[in-house]
Amino acid sequence: MCHVTTPARKISSQPSQDGRVHTVDHLESLCARAWPALAEVPLGDWLMRAAAGFTGRANSTLTCGDPGMPVPDALRAAQGFAREHGIKPTAHVVNGSPPESAIESAGWRIDLDHPGGAESLVMTGPLEKFAEGEAESRDLPGWWELTAGPEVSAAQRHVLGSGDGVCFASITAGDTVIAAVRGAVVEDVLHVARLAVRPSHRRQGLARRLMGELAGWGLAQGATTCALQVAEHNEPAIRLYEELGCTEHHRYRYWIPAGS
Repeated sequence: MCHVTTPARKISSQPSQDGRVHTVDHLESLCARAWPALAEVPLGDWLMRAAAGFTGRANSTLTCGDPGMPVPDALRAAQGFAREHGIKPTAHVVNGSPPESAIESAGWRIDLDHPGGAESLVMTGPLEKFAEGEAESRDLPGWWELTAGPEVSAAQRHVLGSGDGVCFASITAGDTVIAAVRGAVVEDVLHVARLAVRPSHRRQGLARRLMGELAGWGLAQGATTCALQVAEHNEPAIRLYEELGCTEHHRYRYWIPAGS
């Protein structure tokens, strides 16, 4: 299968609300810390991750920075790590980053069949712009059912539940969780993930309300900026985040060995 490589573009930094700058590599590192895999092994500046197949981010090698060896050797190490943990060899690669061309030259290709989409945006925005109220963190069975499914695995429990600064935010109707989202604060960033609203309660402003409450919680924890990943094809989510004041910081794609 052939593909067209997006021309490398300049990757910029974006200041947080209090003036601190998040470079692409630093922001990717913070997002990785907010989304801990079951197994994590550094490879120079790279990070090999595995979590029994739960999400692409937790089951790929983050390729920011220098792996401390030639890229083809680093990719072979990543493949060995993937085999050891029973997952598909995958590299998480920032568009236009220095490793991207070397990864392509090593015979890897964009995973156009990735379940979450071939390309994702990382969006950021100031929490103060949309904070309203403050979410209460409640580890409810319904929260897990809505965000992870009816059968919650150990990997899901680890990725979603690990860390001190984690919020299980939800909106309930009676005993039913009708909207849910996960937030995790790392340094000054609130990482937002798993935003979900039950189909029967959509188009009622629940996602916006929940994001506002989560932002309020994040501010109370010392965060100033939110960061979230969204697939490029998820236009409704992108529109919501843009309305909240978020903008695209950078993009990334998943790459796999050409023979995969």
